Amino acid sequence: MNLLKLKNLSTLSVWAVLVFYALIFQTGLSQTKAPQNKQTLENKKKKLNEEINEINSLLNETKVGKKTSLNQLVAINKKISIREELIGAIVAEIHQLNRGIKQNEKEINKLKENLAKLKAEYARMIYFAQRNRDSYSRLVFIFASGDFNQAYMRLKYFQQYSQFRKQQAQEILNAQALLIVKINELKEKRHEKNVLLGNEEEEKGFLDKERQDQEVVLTELQKKEKELKDELEKKRRDAENLQIAIKKLIADEIKRKAEEAAKAEAAAIAAKKTTEKKSPKNTKTNKTKEAKEVKKDVTIPELSEEAVELSNDFSNNRGKLPWPVTKGYICEPYGEHEHPAIKGFMMFNNGVEICSSMGAQARAVFEGEVTAISISPTGGKLVIIRHGEYLSVYSNISDITVKIGDKVSLKQSIGTVLHNEDEGKSSLNLQIWKGQKTMDPAEWLVRIK
Repeated sequence: MNLLKLKNLSTLSVWAVLVFYALIFQTGLSQTKAPQNKQTLENKKKKLNEEINEINSLLNETKVGKKTSLNQLVAINKKISIREELIGAIVAEIHQLNRGIKQNEKEINKLKENLAKLKAEYARMIYFAQRNRDSYSRLVFIFASGDFNQAYMRLKYFQQYSQFRKQQAQEILNAQALLIVKINELKEKRHEKNVLLGNEEEEKGFLDKERQDQEVVLTELQKKEKELKDELEKKRRDAENLQIAIKKLIADEIKRKAEEAAKAEAAAIAAKKTTEKKSPKNTKTNKTKEAKEVKKDVTIPELSEEAVELSNDFSNNRGKLPWPVTKGYICEPYGEHEHPAIKGFMMFNNGVEICSSMGAQARAVFEGEVTAISISPTGGKLVIIRHGEYLSVYSNISDITVKIGDKVSLKQSIGTVLHNEDEGKSSLNLQIWKGQKTMDPAEWLVRIK
């Protein structure tokens, strides 16, 4: 190209390369932001705070009496566990902010360096322009061309050079604006970090107080260990009797279902034989007619908004089911576990015990059919609801509002959680069975308000 023969155009090429790299650098900055999970941590902190507030609320409702210390210990233990998780979430957020602050500081330093380079290059351009600002010398330069094509190219050079100066000035303004944004972001992150450090110290203070309360209650309980052991032995026997009762009811339900299925199959075979006997030639037509009649009689129940979000198949809803109460916490976990106050004393639960407020309503965790209602050996009554091959069992209920054969909807009330005056607590035992095998209900539940 003839333009390359021009001696002064080498400077323009250098500047063009510099601007190109400046643009690449700026674009790179906008793309270096790592995916943030700040919202996830915020949601987790909010949820944990709500759980702590619920436990505090239930503790305030509990009347302090002869046998309430154990419930207080369980509640305090739960609070400590949640509080430690909350502090962990705060620490994770602080670490995330530290990474963001470090990244911001790097970006600011790079921007400052880039801005200094841009300004230096722009100063050299201005100096060059001032030396060659004489319009007459430009005209001479253009008219001194060897041919028309070269003259045209020299004219284009001056036009592009002028445009490039404007672009370079805009690049400086953009870099300055971006630098201000990054500095403000850095200030904001440092402020957030200071707030979180304050929150962490506050939560640690609450945790220390709760551990002191735990120690006081634990010491008090250990003074009456023999009395507690006797009481717990009785509870363990009652719990074993409850499991025997539930197992028998479930075995009866499985047997009943099998008999129903066998009868239905026998009736279907008999009906088919009768139909074939009456009209052997029109079997296809009759089958079509029967299918249409059956289809006409089928009614699809209207589902709630939450039910629509859940799968129709119970087995696909692990970790999605609502709690059987609107307010509460798990005060006894599933399976074998050590007693919170008596070291070495093992307890077992085929479900989870959920402590709730006085007068709380027990509700179905999924749509289904009530298949059994019985007196519970531990007090109150128990209700069994079938969900296909799964069964949910609710015990320690009073004032039952459903009957055997009822079709219940998601979160429908089935009765009131029984309140124990002696212990000063209201608790529901929830179990989930598949056939004659128990499952951990905590793995199936999610907090839904």
